[in-house]
Amino acid sequence: MSLEVKDDEIDIVVAAIHSDLTSFMNEWRPIFSRFHLIIVKDPDLKEELKIPEGFNLDVYKKSDIDRVVGSSTSILFSGYSCRYFGYLVSRKKYIISVDDDCLPARDNNGFLVDAVAQHITNLATPATPFFFNTLYDPYCEGADFVRGYPFSLRSGVKCALSCGLWLNLADHDAPTQALKPGHRNSRYVDAVLTVPARALAPISGINIAFDREVVGPAMLPALRLAGEGKFRWETMEDIWSGMCVKVICDHLGLGVKTGLPYVWRNDRGDAIASLKKEWEGVKLMEEVVPFFQSVRLPRTATTAEDCVVEVANAVKEQLGSTDPVFARAAGAMQDWVKLWKSVGSSTSS
Repeated sequence: MSLEVKDDEIDIVVAAIHSDLTSFMNEWRPIFSRFHLIIVKDPDLKEELKIPEGFNLDVYKKSDIDRVVGSSTSILFSGYSCRYFGYLVSRKKYIISVDDDCLPARDNNGFLVDAVAQHITNLATPATPFFFNTLYDPYCEGADFVRGYPFSLRSGVKCALSCGLWLNLADHDAPTQALKPGHRNSRYVDAVLTVPARALAPISGINIAFDREVVGPAMLPALRLAGEGKFRWETMEDIWSGMCVKVICDHLGLGVKTGLPYVWRNDRGDAIASLKKEWEGVKLMEEVVPFFQSVRLPRTATTAEDCVVEVANAVKEQLGSTDPVFARAAGAMQDWVKLWKSVGSSTSS
């Protein structure tokens, strides 16, 4: 692994939404076989998981989640939210998480993309959120800072979150995909950039990596739609979590990168059928974005846990009365911090 990051510092977390992981695991074998994997089975999934041999992994099922978490929490680990249980029980510095309907992509030259290596490169090199470099990430091979970039800012800041992208089925919302049912993303853009400070971005959980020691508590399952389903465009948990972690990174002086690596995302689901379920989330975004654009955290909040509590209090105070989904999200965020302190911060798994 590049940049002096050891393989045993990394966990691959997979949310098992489908029971047969044979093809998924075999396609990823050239990349994943070097690392420890945490596979969390969706508690709503009735079928037994099918996982090929030859991997170093731990599988967590509903009984494990119930044993570790107990019943005294408002957090639901069903659907895509089951991956957060993997974040909770991991003891590694870095976590890479890829949805189980994604396969390794190939770059413009036809070479297999090592998504893990690229994510780690993104995280192990500085980010530049306070001044935009027009040649994108200056720490990428063959790149550098452009003329006019202040030398006082060229050391950058620690990168805490790496957001990868998708070939084939891009992460559109249901209205967009329903309007363009045949649209597929074939553009492989060989670039990484830092999301500027104070700029929000829709951070997708499909292909993501983060420094667990720094922002692990901010990667949380909180906002849950009333009609949430089993397709990405029927959920909002990762979008909400992404805005929380971006605001927290801005407050703590940390960076967020987006771009490489790509994964190949397989077609699944009916966008038109999903439209009714996600429409609630589409409308909520009009209230959510102004809130996160305006929220400011006190200087006394010096850790990710502190920041999550402050954001939760602001959500409860400013959004709680507008829709019950926000009050529930605030409660789930507070419960998550308690859970992280009792389980996630433990030195033994």
